[in-house]
Amino acid sequence: MSTLAVVGAQWGDEGKGKVVDVLAAEADLVARFAGGNNAGHTLVVDGVKIVTHLVPSGCTYPGTRCLLGAGMVIDPEVFAEEIAQLRTHGLLAGDELRVSLDAHVIFEFHRELDALREDASTAQTIGTTRRGIGPAYEAKAARRGIRIRDLLRPDRLRERLEHNKRALEPEFARFGSERSVSVDALCEAAARWVEWIGPMTCDAGAEVLEFIGAGKSVLFEGAQGALLDVDHGTYPYVTSSSTIAGGVCTGLGIGPTLIDGVWGITKAYTTRVGAGPFPTKLDGERGDQIRAAGGEYGATTGRPRDCGWLDLPALRLAARRNGLTGLVVTKLDVLAQLPAIEICTRYQDDLDPGRDGFDDAVPVYEPVAGWGGPNWGEQVSNARSLEQLPAGVRAYLDLVSDYVEVPVTLVSVGPGREQTIRLTAAF
Repeated sequence: MSTLAVVGAQWGDEGKGKVVDVLAAEADLVARFAGGNNAGHTLVVDGVKIVTHLVPSGCTYPGTRCLLGAGMVIDPEVFAEEIAQLRTHGLLAGDELRVSLDAHVIFEFHRELDALREDASTAQTIGTTRRGIGPAYEAKAARRGIRIRDLLRPDRLRERLEHNKRALEPEFARFGSERSVSVDALCEAAARWVEWIGPMTCDAGAEVLEFIGAGKSVLFEGAQGALLDVDHGTYPYVTSSSTIAGGVCTGLGIGPTLIDGVWGITKAYTTRVGAGPFPTKLDGERGDQIRAAGGEYGATTGRPRDCGWLDLPALRLAARRNGLTGLVVTKLDVLAQLPAIEICTRYQDDLDPGRDGFDDAVPVYEPVAGWGGPNWGEQVSNARSLEQLPAGVRAYLDLVSDYVEVPVTLVSVGPGREQTIRLTAAF
């Protein structure tokens, strides 16, 4: 393979940042295709924790091209802060970054509208990150969005901002806010952004095609997870973009025949943050135990994640909707710390999540036999090959792979790069 897409196979937070960081060591280009700074990818490099929100995880390798695609929504203020922070670690010192001319821009009025809606007593609370992601994608669909390329043309930018002013100020007033949109101030801010964003801009599709044509390795990086996809997730409790592998094509402007493989990432258990159905959620001590052991708090928001046993029907649905060719299992070390575990193998009444949805799903659990040997957590964390894992852990991986009908291609047994067991070559 010369191209590989890596996507989340649950409700996000599966460890995509660490996995992409590991795989990026072999990539010439890492391209992110969707989402905004509502996603946080945590990387641990030489014991140093680095969190990215917009910049692709390939940023830890000097010289590796990092591309922000057209399917993304970009907050320039956040982007600038992130670049500055990465440079304090000696990263992005060269000409690595590229930004699609067709990516959309998040303005402060998007963030404010997001918060007003979430706080409104009559609103259906989705549990957004209040980063303006939804309103920016809404503007895109309403054909009043502002793209990176519009920042480069002041007259067009002013026209687009005036359009947004007319559309949004009445809505601010409806929520009881006296907020007004200052077109002059935003034009001045955009002029400052252009000074440093301008040299990074490109045609994202052409950039990807150039690398593929030259026989180089390209890694496509997703955000959130398959079950948060705006079309195929647990609607309306979803994100505002296409998070499945098909989003690679729309978010970067390339054809599906250029994707050689798709690896989906799942934790050894399941988590979810925000509102929406979560069939295997564990309330009480056991859920708290998993959260504490796994450090299950959002990298972007700090919000605690709900935790539960691995949901195989949901994972199989994600595998189908992404056309997965490989399965990556993360946080196996966390699960190995528990003396006994269960796994959801089906829902009551043979409910099919693809056909029936998740709202009425009642999980049916099975205990995992042979689990909970002495010092398993430490043994798993120190394993560097499949053979070094306890037999019960290997049997668990086989169970998951057989049910989902996708081979396990990589296993993560800790946050460090070295705590990775590769079973299949990526490129």
